[in-house]
Amino acid sequence: MANPKLEVLTPANSQLIFIDQQPQMAFGVQSMDRQALKNNVVGLAKAAKVFNIPTTITSVESESFSGYTYPELLDVFPDHKVLERTSMNSWDDQKVRDALAANGRKKVVVAGLWTEVCNNTFSLCAMDEGDYEIYMVADASGGTSKEAHDYAMQRMIQAGVVPVTWQQVLLEWQRDWAHKETYDAIMKLVKEHSGAYGMGVDYAYTMVHKAAQRTAQQHEILAAVPAKTK
Repeated sequence: MANPKLEVLTPANSQLIFIDQQPQMAFGVQSMDRQALKNNVVGLAKAAKVFNIPTTITSVESESFSGYTYPELLDVFPDHKVLERTSMNSWDDQKVRDALAANGRKKVVVAGLWTEVCNNTFSLCAMDEGDYEIYMVADASGGTSKEAHDYAMQRMIQAGVVPVTWQQVLLEWQRDWAHKETYDAIMKLVKEHSGAYGMGVDYAYTMVHKAAQRTAQQHEILAAVPAKTK
């Protein structure tokens, strides 16, 4: 293919790396709401689990500065090792390069902190030295200011990085709602992590299709009583 970036992401052609999704790194994020950021990271991780996407998790200076990787992220991949580093640039670490190479896929989806440092240097080096295609998940990554994030995204885009969002990646992997083997898991994920989209799915299931409410236990609803008029 003359331009491999015209090929959509599929479960067979892509891999995923989480870079430094750690609390102290998140404390410094000012480019978006940090709770939304964490939600998007975990949503992306769960999507990768549904589609069996090879996933690498790397962290930097956990005990001396950054803290441990989000437990919600680690719980999605209980058998994965976390690749600890000292370098801000993940590409500098041989363990990371070996993990990417072992997965055997050139399309690398990236979600990390901070955009202007760890994401930027990894992406430029992975493209230059490893001949990888980088798909940067903008809303599962964050910078120390909106400008830091935005200009880092622009720099990477100018260098050939493809900007994406976590839900865009999820839906490219699903591609067709006729793929029933992943449909139920994706609908569950959407309802938990996709905000207004997930609320709409809940509404359609219960109000239109008359499905049971998505609760661990059904709650009794007491009938409305009209207000008394004078």
